[in-house]
Amino acid sequence: MSDQNILEMNQEETGLGKVEIAPEVIEVIAGIAASEVEGVAQMRGNFASGVVEKLGKKNHGKGVKVELAEEGIKVDVYCLMKFGVSIPTVAQSIQDNIRQALLNMTALETKEINIHVVGILFESQKQEDEYEQEI
Repeated sequence: MSDQNILEMNQEETGLGKVEIAPEVIEVIAGIAASEVEGVAQMRGNFASGVVEKLGKKNHGKGVKVELAEEGIKVDVYCLMKFGVSIPTVAQSIQDNIRQALLNMTALETKEINIHVVGILFESQKQEDEYEQEI
């Protein structure tokens, strides 16, 4: 793994060494923080994350893309909302929750947290999905 893909935390000089955080850790933290928000139906994944979940492993970074740039950390979140919620309110809550979780756990500030709503999940769709999973 190259040094470009690691975030170094800025700390006071303690003489104990340095702390590095991989972008995948930030993806997991952001993914969990986003899925905790009321109104988020599910996070969007890709084919690989779907296969991993079918094998019984939870992919907490699913639907989150982290980009490390000179200006700071950019987080993109792709999610489906529940039908009937206020999308701007839920999106703001996702941004606040992710920003706070990253600040608390890593002491890192984010430059951007972009929310991409890629769909709406209706209650009947959720019941159909659960039924298909039971079969």
